[in-house]
Order: sequence, then structure tokens, then C-alpha cells
Amino acid sequence: MSYPYTSLNTLSNRMILTIFVATISLFCAISQQAVAFELFHIHLWGKKKQAKFDTIGEIKYYSLKIVAPDGAPMIGVKIAKENSNLISGQKKPILGSVDLLSKARNDYRRILAALYADGRYGGTISITIDGKEAAYIQLKTKLPNHVAITITIDAGPLYHFGHAVIHEFPSSANKHRNKIISLHNIGYAAGEIAKSGIIFKAEKLAIEDWRRKGYAKARIARREVVVDHALRKVDADIRIIKGQRAYFGDMTVRNISRQPRMDLGYVTRMTGLQAGQIYNPSDIAKANRRLARLDVFRVAIIREANIIKLDGKLPLNLIVQERSPRRVGAGATYSTFDGVGLETYWLHRNLFGRAQRLHFDAKINQIGGNHQESYNLQKYSYLLETTYYTALYFHTDTDFITNVKSEREVLKYYTSTGIYLHTGFTRIFSDELSGQSYLNISRIKTKDNFFDDRNFTMIGLLGGLLYDSRDNKMDAHCGVYGQLIAEPFYETKYRNSVAKIIAEGCSYWSFGKYDQFVFADRVKIGSIIGVEASELPSNILFFVGSTGVRGYGYRSIGVRTSNEDVIGGRSLIEASIESRMLLTQHVGVVGFLDIGLISKNYFPDLHEKTKIGLGLGGRYKTGLGPIRLDVAMPLNRSDGDPRIGFYIGIGQAF
Repeated sequence: MSYPYTSLNTLSNRMILTIFVATISLFCAISQQAVAFELFHIHLWGKKKQAKFDTIGEIKYYSLKIVAPDGAPMIGVKIAKENSNLISGQKKPILGSVDLLSKARNDYRRILAALYADGRYGGTISITIDGKEAAYIQLKTKLPNHVAITITIDAGPLYHFGHAVIHEFPSSANKHRNKIISLHNIGYAAGEIAKSGIIFKAEKLAIEDWRRKGYAKARIARREVVVDHALRKVDADIRIIKGQRAYFGDMTVRNISRQPRMDLGYVTRMTGLQAGQIYNPSDIAKANRRLARLDVFRVAIIREANIIKLDGKLPLNLIVQERSPRRVGAGATYSTFDGVGLETYWLHRNLFGRAQRLHFDAKINQIGGNHQESYNLQKYSYLLETTYYTALYFHTDTDFITNVKSEREVLKYYTSTGIYLHTGFTRIFSDELSGQSYLNISRIKTKDNFFDDRNFTMIGLLGGLLYDSRDNKMDAHCGVYGQLIAEPFYETKYRNSVAKIIAEGCSYWSFGKYDQFVFADRVKIGSIIGVEASELPSNILFFVGSTGVRGYGYRSIGVRTSNEDVIGGRSLIEASIESRMLLTQHVGVVGFLDIGLISKNYFPDLHEKTKIGLGLGGRYKTGLGPIRLDVAMPLNRSDGDPRIGFYIGIGQAF
């Protein structure tokens, strides 16, 4: 309980004395124990709290050392350190003698399996507790509270395959992401190091390839692995039963939602799986992705029947559980330069029982920003937007989208107000490649210091291709991202035919044993052909800053006029490089360099002033993606540019 300061004088003397005594008692209690503080799982100060255990016997502690006999390869010590449970739990108390002996005995198996995985079948392992072999100590033995454990390991020599055979191996090579995978290039061949994991990998490769050919119940019939210690050879002989070729049978759909709304016939259609189609697990995986893309289901699982019917049909069972159909959200942002931003949205995921989505957005930005009359309503940016999505029934990989928005954008160098209609289709061609085709109609009014007031009406098309092979869209370690957008349109007031083209590409390389180092680069180019800047809306022209080139204000980099105004350009070049390093499991650092160039011509003019931003960033990994904090400094400031910029977000910058 706490008391307001203004009411303290009204308390009785007895109550004041009680509070005083309680405070002194609390201070004494705190002073008798160390106070610890952790932030993001990182211990900062104080004594860590020890875990409380419900123990059967007395708590045991041990010291541990791992050694190799004279002349034995030191790789054995490394293997033991990486696979021993005793190593990983060395700093934790053990709950009694039985637990300690069980850990030691389990380490025999773990280290031996690791030796086999490295291709070493002649190794020896000794684990002693106070000089006695752990394997011979009875579990009922009561150990001292502190014991010394020694792991002595001789890894032995490498063994090689004498012969490595899989009977009934599919005739064609397995392909994964356009990379050919064969038994030879995974190391399952005569003369290669006989790592145990390669044997299991070869089995999995063969089974998966048979399944891709329609043999859904292919299995291992026999596995014979013979080790010849004299010759240091391993002979592996695997036989596969491919079984009966299967075809997709009828699909049974079960909706376990409390209030089912989805049309089950539509759900079946959206999987894209047809009865009589040759079985392929890739088609099932693709069907799961189609169902996830509908954004309706919390759970959607396709299960195969255990037995293929006599006619070759394999029945399928689909279990789905729907999300709540409606969702409401709100958010806020703050920038020392742009002020406060507020936004809210309302979403309906399933309007008419076929995953039709309706999305309403409302935003207001730049409240109290760093500009004149910052609390004038006319200085705020607004957005009202409605979007409707639906997956086409007659083509499961095509979506229809209609978007209508009204937007007012107030920036440092221009103000634009417009109404926009955007409608068309997106098409998914493969896991990596997708395309889009839209009709765009817009009515825009812009005002800036250089061109003054102008009105535009535009009608045109937008076509684009997107290729994305990144392993993780929020935190990529490898892969490629590329996008090409072409936007031809006709402007009615000045009667101009215009083409706007933008191309962007990113690539990622990872290094280190655990991919803790990542090098990423990005390039973006753009051009507007067919008209001068004076006959285009300011928000259609190119600007950069903030997101593309960190260290500068949002869309603050453009073409400087003779009177020091800044207008948009007709061509754009952006480039970024990042070096990312993970320090711990959750914490990482990033160094980056951003470059931006805007030109008044449709082809970039390298004589224009290039803007450069240099900075450092921190990353904290979460389940949603890394939390990003970047600090950037502009290297070649102009009047009005900030001296330093701070950026916070979720996910990598690109």
C-alpha cells in the first residue's frame, strides 16, 4: 500500500511509526542478500538466483577434465566437449548420486555416436568417477558430495566405405531448390569417409525420391552395415521396398472450430489436390502453403491415410481450425523529426465463407513534428484505406485485390493530396517466383515551393515480378531477393504517356560454423521516361532518405534547384552493404553503409551529389524477428539534414 504525499500529514503518529518500521525492516532484508538484475536474458549485476530443486538425495558437485592418451588424435577431446552432457551441466548441481551416474553412463552413448558420425569406429572411451569406471559403479552407490570426473578418449582412425550400395535406388537424381543431390555428392560412395549420418542421409534421400515419384509408402526393408576393423572399412548395404504407386484419393475435411464458417467445398478446392493425381509430397506441402495464405486458419493439417487402397488411391484427411474472423489493432510511432504517428485498423478474414478479406486502415502522422506550425491540422499527413482480397476459385494460386485509398502527405519539400484506385491480380508461379498485374487510376493535387499548385489525373497499368529465395524474410542468412516493376500510365492534363521502372536486388552470404557472420548487399535503380519533372506529381517522382539511405530525413534527398529548393528526380540509384555479426544466441551487431543518388534526368547523372550514410546497429533476436536499432550519421550533410539518425524496427533493414 502507498500513500499520496499530500495526505501524509493527515496520518496518525501510530501509522507513521508503522510505515517507518516496515521500511527499515524491508531495507534490512534487502541488505542481507545480493540483488540481481537481468535485461534480455543478459546478467548485468548482482548474484544470480540459484534454482530450487526438489531433491531425492544430497546435491552433488563435480570437477571434470577431458584428456586424450599419448599419441591419440586431439579431435577426440573436441568431439567429447561438444557432445558430453557432463560438460553442458558442469556448473549446475546434480540431484543425487543416481542422477550423476546416469549422466556419466549416458555420455558413453552420446560420445560414441558422435565418433561414428565423424567416421571413427575404433575409438575407446573411459569415464571415471574418483578413479573408478562409471560403467561398473552400481546405481545404488552413494557418491561423495564432490567428485572428480575424467573422460579419457581415443578417437581412433578414420574409416572409409568399402562399398556403399542402395538397392532399388531411383534412376533420376533428386533435386532440391534446383540443386542436384546424388549419393555420390553427399559422400555415400566407396572410398569416402564412412560417417554414420551419411548412411541415414542416403536412406532419406532414396525414400524421398521414391515418394516424389508417387510411391507414398516406400520404406527401408533391410540395412546391413559391417565394420572391418583390420582394413578400417565400412560396408553398407541398404535395400528399399518402394511398394505400390499411389494416387490422391478423396479428401475428408473436418472443421474443429467452435463456430465453423468456411465452405468446406471451397477449402478442398483451395488445396489444389485432385483425386486421381499422382501422389507427390511436394504437392501436399504446396497445398499447406495455399491454406496458410488464406489467413483464415489457426490450424490446417493434411494427413495421409496409412494404407493405399487396392485401386491405388490414397485417402487424405484435412483438419482445420479457424481463427477469429475479426481483428482490431492500433499503433503509435514517435520521431524527434517527424513527431507522433497514430494508426488503427479493422480486419475481417472471412466475409462470406470463402476467405474473402476486408481491411480498413486509418493513419495520422507528423503530430508535433519538427516543422513550422507543427500542431496545425493542415500540417498532418492522413491516410484512409480499404482493401479487399480473395483467392480465385478457378485458379488456386491467383488472388484478386482491390484497394481504394485517400491520402494526404505533408513532407518537408511538398504536399500531395490524392485518391487512388488499385485493382488487379497477383499470381504465384513457384515457391520463389510470383507476379502481379494491376489497373491504377488516381487523382492527385500537389504543391511545392518550386512548381507551386498542380493537378493530375492518371490511368495506367502496373506489372511486376518478384523472386525471393531467402531462407528467412525477416532475418536472411542466404538467398537472393529481386523485384522488377514496370508502371506505364497516361496523364490526362498534360497528355503525357509515361513509364516508371524500378528494379531492386538483394543478396546474402553467411560465414562461420553457426552462420554467425552475414554479409548483405542491396541495389535499387529507378527511371521515369517520357516527361519532365514539372509535369508529374511530386509524390510520383523519386526521393530517398531514412529507409533507403539512413542518416537523412524521410524522402529528404532529391534534386537541388538554383534557389536551394529540393524537388523529386526522374532517376534513382540506391545501394547498401551490411556486415552482421551474432555475439550471443540473441544479441548481434551490424555495421552498414548506405548510398543514394537522385538525378533530374531519366538516366542517372553521376555529377549529381551522392548522399552517404554510415552507421552501426544492434540486433536482439525474438520469435517475430530481430528487434533493430540503427544509429546513422550523414557523411555529406546539406542545410536542413540531421546530424544523426536513430531507427527502430522489427526485422533487418533489408
